[in-house]
Amino acid sequence: MSRWSVRVDPAWSLDAWRAAARLALRHAVRPDQLDWLQDQGASLLDAPSLTSLDDGRTPLAEPQMYVSKAFVELAAICLCHRDPQRMSLLYRMLWRITHGERSLLTNPADPDVLRAMALSQAVRRDSHKMKAFVRFREVPGEQDAFIAWFEPDHQIVDRVASFFARRFAGMRWAILTPYRSVHWDGQHLSFGPGGHQSDAPVEDAREELWRTYYANIFNPARLNTRMMQQEMPAKYWKHLPEASLLPHLVRDAGDRVQEMHNREAQAPRRRIPEAIASPAPATDTPPATLDALRDAAAACRRCPLWEPATQTVFGEGPHDARIMLVGEQPGDSEDLSGHPFVGPAGQLLDRALRDLGIDRRTLYMTNAVKHFRFERRGKRRIHSKPQITHINACRPWLMGEIENVRPQVIVCLGASAATAVFGAGFNLMANHGRWHSLEDGTRAFATVHPSWVLRQPAGEPQQAAYRLLLSDLQQLTGLEGRR
Repeated sequence: MSRWSVRVDPAWSLDAWRAAARLALRHAVRPDQLDWLQDQGASLLDAPSLTSLDDGRTPLAEPQMYVSKAFVELAAICLCHRDPQRMSLLYRMLWRITHGERSLLTNPADPDVLRAMALSQAVRRDSHKMKAFVRFREVPGEQDAFIAWFEPDHQIVDRVASFFARRFAGMRWAILTPYRSVHWDGQHLSFGPGGHQSDAPVEDAREELWRTYYANIFNPARLNTRMMQQEMPAKYWKHLPEASLLPHLVRDAGDRVQEMHNREAQAPRRRIPEAIASPAPATDTPPATLDALRDAAAACRRCPLWEPATQTVFGEGPHDARIMLVGEQPGDSEDLSGHPFVGPAGQLLDRALRDLGIDRRTLYMTNAVKHFRFERRGKRRIHSKPQITHINACRPWLMGEIENVRPQVIVCLGASAATAVFGAGFNLMANHGRWHSLEDGTRAFATVHPSWVLRQPAGEPQQAAYRLLLSDLQQLTGLEGRR
């Protein structure tokens, strides 16, 4: 019986493993005939490379190559595990699925399925711990640059990097692990070799503030050391600045609970103070500069959206830009970073601008509503369309931006932005891409919001929506720049 070997590089790559598995299936290589190699390992029996089968040989079989999406997702997760047998396990399952056992994954008692599910669960748990326990530290001498050191159990850096790109979109950061590193420059992710703990800062000034905050929010009455160690295993403590406080906080928890019990009851305080300074500007007297307008908007209480939001997200761009882009409202990434158009919709807009040869840095970009309106679904914050009352409450800020920037062209992205600029009753789909003149002579038109494009079904419907956005924005070509 012939025996073959195949190397997967990198070992966690679904594409690399899938290419090798397809080659083996085409030549009817059985699971027990194949040695899966990774890193610098060699075949025990010095088996020839599987790729030599493609040197002019005719495939021995043409099996049905279709597998379910569930198996592909399971394989992608399992490949991140460090188990040296994971590749052969997945190929054995693939062989069985393509040779008659199409419903293999529906049998939870099957030993191969049980093992694959165990590997998947371990990788998911490790990914969750990385998201929870990575701690960034500021790079000395560099502005808005951070590095974190983490030691995952499995090869999950590529899998979880996009989470950190979304969560910390507004800063430059790098995560170093012993086997792999990832860097975010504010726009793109890049990967590199592993590093050493000494390559990351030991601590920064913010950590003392964080420890003070953590000590004050620690609730001794809810202390459950067993659950705490289960959710925050001791091996992660070296990554957490607050871990140094835990022995002291746990030791004194009993005394603090008793102190709380003996404390005399107090009347509840109002959540909002009795008097809140009225935010400037008044509708007809905006501040004289954009910087003053931004400071005033940060204290805005004109509608309830300020309360659950992280911060006001004001416009950004040259103060003398020829073109102003007005979106609907900040999204989750914008709310966390404080910058407009940095989330998935902003990245799609960047792609459209690049396709048209327009430099984003020449545009002034803002939103009709300055706070993120959302609904909570579990741990996620889902975008919720702003109401007309929210648009009207934020209208003074938008009008102040227009008055200060004095753009030659305004582009409204989405119906809410069009309502803010053109007034209620504007039909976006009937009028998209058509030029209008505002009262002060500024030319303006409306088009769809990039988030609308992303909501379309994948494939041709989404491509058609993107072409519509691109066609409307093409009218800006040659207009960008400064006055």
